[in-house]
Amino acid sequence: MHSEVLTSRRQAAPRASQTLRNWLQRPDVGRLSVHLVLMAYTVLALFPIVLIMINSVKTRPAIFDDPMALPTMATLSFGGFQKVLSATNFALYFGNSLIVTLVSLVLIVLLGAMAAWALSEYDFKGRRLVALFIAIGIMIPIRLGTVAILQLMVSLGLVNTLTALVLVYTAQGLPLAVMILSEFIRQVPGELKDAARCDGVGEFKIFFQVILPLIRPAIATVAVFTMIPAWNDLWFPLILAPGDTTKTVTLGVQQFIGQYVTDWNSVLAALSLAVLPVLVLYALFSRQLIRGLTSGAVK
Repeated sequence: MHSEVLTSRRQAAPRASQTLRNWLQRPDVGRLSVHLVLMAYTVLALFPIVLIMINSVKTRPAIFDDPMALPTMATLSFGGFQKVLSATNFALYFGNSLIVTLVSLVLIVLLGAMAAWALSEYDFKGRRLVALFIAIGIMIPIRLGTVAILQLMVSLGLVNTLTALVLVYTAQGLPLAVMILSEFIRQVPGELKDAARCDGVGEFKIFFQVILPLIRPAIATVAVFTMIPAWNDLWFPLILAPGDTTKTVTLGVQQFIGQYVTDWNSVLAALSLAVLPVLVLYALFSRQLIRGLTSGAVK
């Protein structure tokens, strides 16, 4: 009797395993699993932003009593936003960050696309050396050269200017932009470029009228990957542009953080305002960004 039970269990185990395997291999189960993972990641990514925005409109005691609670009529307060917008130069800091980030972004995309076009399309002496130099620029953080960069900016008279930040962020983002854009340019069919050349179109027009429109997903990817580090950076604004007229958003927020007392209402309000451009950028380029990130993943 005991041996018959063991035999039946051994026969049932493979059947149950096969049934489970077949269930997991169903297309709808696979899609459901992917959606669950993406939803969980979305919650983890958005939770800090939502928490900051919720607490930015609460009183200071309410922030520490229950930071997870939604504001009520008793705890609702816009004092942090009023102080940030009226008692400080936050609009100037916001404008400085916007100017530095947008100008750096345009230079990175334009110069990076041109360099990627040259490396992908033309065979010239020293091409491999240039590619190696760009790869080294990705692997070595630019902050390691802070002292040399500061000395260079002092000698050029660019300390406490937005130009210094633009130059640094452009140099920081160019290597990654060149690597990403060059891979996309290599995927452009050569027949399109050859047809344009046969029609007498110059290389300049081929680049701007043929190549750039076809690599818009890559440009969106580069824009997001280069804008966020420049917008959130505190290191170089603190060293190269600490003046009151050249402060960026991240540096301006530091005035609300004291050694003994921190104005958390103002800090959270400033952070809530500072995160808006990043959200707007993602909303504008989300479709192109997803196409750029998934390009080549599915054939």
